Amino acid sequence: MVGKWSITVLFGLLLVLASASAVQAAELQVIAGGGIAAALNEIAVLFERASGHKVVIRYGTAPELIKMAASDVRFDLGVAPQDVWTDAAARAQLAPGPRPDVARVGIGVAVRSGAPKPDISTAAALKQTLLNAQSIASIPASATGTQLAGIYERLGITEEMKFKTKAQTAPRQIADAVANCQAELAVFGLNVLIDPRLEIVGPFPAEVQREVVYVAGVAGNSKEPEAAKAFLAYLMSPPAIAVIKAKGLNPG
Repeated sequence: MVGKWSITVLFGLLLVLASASAVQAAELQVIAGGGIAAALNEIAVLFERASGHKVVIRYGTAPELIKMAASDVRFDLGVAPQDVWTDAAARAQLAPGPRPDVARVGIGVAVRSGAPKPDISTAAALKQTLLNAQSIASIPASATGTQLAGIYERLGITEEMKFKTKAQTAPRQIADAVANCQAELAVFGLNVLIDPRLEIVGPFPAEVQREVVYVAGVAGNSKEPEAAKAFLAYLMSPPAIAVIKAKGLNPG
């Protein structure tokens, strides 16, 4: 995947956005990872105001997005975890051209607001904290869940985590579970853990940290390819980057 675009390519695509008012407004169908929803929803509103286009976003986990991309679900642009586009059937639906890294985020731990914060400063401390937890809210069937599985394997606690993990189906449910005392810890992407009902303990220590990278690409059968390219360019623009940072992610 392409991590950075050259200034020339980005400038060229921004010209498409600048000329959007001269063409008929389009309705863009976007599929995206649920973990980036807070940022992408806000960016979509800014793009709509700037371009006149309408953005309709359908969110899902990595397995769900793979099914969407590889099926007959029509989309113009995908903004998905890198794992989605490593699937051959999903990747085949993308048009040739740039596929930039839009955002990335590490994994962290959060507790209910006011609860004691456990030690996760080292791999050994993190392991002990996870083993001590009565229950953990997360989404195993997701790109972050895949990364977590690798971390648990490295720490030697795969089986223990299977019993402790309370599987959720959407990012919002993670905060709900911890806030409502249905789980002791929230373990997921740091941006998802930003919630007034929670307190973030911190990121996983660098020695075991893994990031989820969100990669964007235009669909090969897009009905609105120029508008899709314009939105893709906008995702790399200063206003979008500001939103990405504000929502707890790092720009690609």
